[in-house]
Amino acid sequence: MNAIIIGASSGIGHETARLFLHRGWHCGIAARRTDLLKQLKSEYPELVEVETIDITSADAPERLLRLIDRLGGVDLYFHASGIGKQNRLLETEIEMRTVDTNAMGFTRMIDTVFQYMANHGGGHIAAISSIAGTKGLGPAPSYSATKAFQNTYLQALEQLANSRKLNIRFTDIRPGFVDTPLLNDGNRYPLMLKPQNVAKEIVDSIEKRRHIRIIDWRWRIITGLWHYIPGWVWRRLKL
Repeated sequence: MNAIIIGASSGIGHETARLFLHRGWHCGIAARRTDLLKQLKSEYPELVEVETIDITSADAPERLLRLIDRLGGVDLYFHASGIGKQNRLLETEIEMRTVDTNAMGFTRMIDTVFQYMANHGGGHIAAISSIAGTKGLGPAPSYSATKAFQNTYLQALEQLANSRKLNIRFTDIRPGFVDTPLLNDGNRYPLMLKPQNVAKEIVDSIEKRRHIRIIDWRWRIITGLWHYIPGWVWRRLKL
């Protein structure tokens, strides 16, 4: 089985890549920084293909297709690339960079692999979005907005694939706060999850072909309750 993992240099993407490699998958791994990718290559030289990809760059689709060709096709595309941080002062540069990565870059890569799978017999597209897409979070406006975008985009593509009778499956992974460099910003986050545990649940969700998976059970309860909070109450919450 062949998997492409975008954002495999650290955090959840790195841990998930390790699990797939441990299970004998042939993996094409990519990120902006390749030093940690080359480390995985040295550990699994027969199973790893490495490519440098910045999903915000215009040449990212070309680099992705090149990696797929070197891999000999793709059964699973796993999108773990993304950025986000609290931005209570609403600095425009932070907001725009987040939109560029989590919305524009996400769309650029997902569309490329969707078209490839549509022309090559199908496959499985999985992506890490976030529980942050459930409600607008005041401390991180662009992050929660782009994660809601990802949720809706994957849902729309799933409907599109079904209407076109394409054999493309989707899994939307929505973790809570995960102890990765992304959240190493000096702020406190509740119910932090370990990336190794999150990676295990991701692989399990992909293998079971789940459509949506909120990680973990505590966040499934919390986000479920969020839906019942009236708008006038949510607007007044101090997060």
